[in-house]
Amino acid sequence: MLFNTFLESVVKIKNLELTGEDSHAKMSPPYRVDLAEKMKKKSATARKAGVMALFYPKTNDKTYLVLILRKTYKGVHSAQVGFPGGKYEDEDGNDLMVTAIRETEEEIGVARQHFDVLKGVSPIYIPPSNFIVHPYIGISKEYLIFTKQDEEVEAIIEVSLTDFLSESSTLTTRVPTSFGVEVDVPAFKFNGHIVWGATAMMLGEIKDLLKQVL
Repeated sequence: MLFNTFLESVVKIKNLELTGEDSHAKMSPPYRVDLAEKMKKKSATARKAGVMALFYPKTNDKTYLVLILRKTYKGVHSAQVGFPGGKYEDEDGNDLMVTAIRETEEEIGVARQHFDVLKGVSPIYIPPSNFIVHPYIGISKEYLIFTKQDEEVEAIIEVSLTDFLSESSTLTTRVPTSFGVEVDVPAFKFNGHIVWGATAMMLGEIKDLLKQVL
């Protein structure tokens, strides 16, 4: 989709009701249902994080979304695909949008003045790391040049809006879990990368919102 067409329509998202749990359920690993009550209790005291789903034009005037591949490290999100973002810091002033903006600049080198935040979408709790993550939709009208944070980011992944919205980008895949077993989960596949779990659930809501206005 040409970026100008996207830009004219995407602003309508501001007036939409969030689809939260309904959208999350489509991309949810099966074990989340069994953990629902326990997750509600733990999420009340969870650490907080903010992430950014940033859309932008490329030189072909098509619309893209940026994701990151995290470095391999000793942690539950090692080598996973996610949004640029990270944990809340005191300097963020109790505003998770500020967290998402700050971390976006740190991880992919895009400063606040180069994009606008359109809307926050439904937060989601991640049991293995005990974080509740608040996602935001950002829009840049500029052709962006990314500079990855080498300590945390292995690669920057640019996903075309066409691929993101295509039903052929969704699949079922088998993944290891923090419980020591492998399970079949719904996932997205972009540019050869598998995206599952909380990131896929957040992407699912953003996709459902976009499909209402595009």
